[in-house]
Amino acid sequence: MDSKSIGKIIYFHRKKSGLTQKQLADIAGVGKTAVFDIEKGKETVQLKTLLKIISALNIKIKLNSPLMHLMEKNNEES
Repeated sequence: MDSKSIGKIIYFHRKKSGLTQKQLADIAGVGKTAVFDIEKGKETVQLKTLLKIISALNIKIKLNSPLMHLMEKNNEES
């Protein structure tokens, strides 16, 4: 998934939540510019900022990789 796709998802959820960029920024504890940048697909946004916005919108992230099962098995053995 690229930054433009992430921006579209954030924009969609923000609009469906009835929030302005400023309101979302306030809820997430970030600047309004950060919300604008993410929605426009800017690639230099800090991960911490993106995660705050995702959390404020109650969006869940699922990581998936071909090696995920090995990590889960390793965690079970620990």
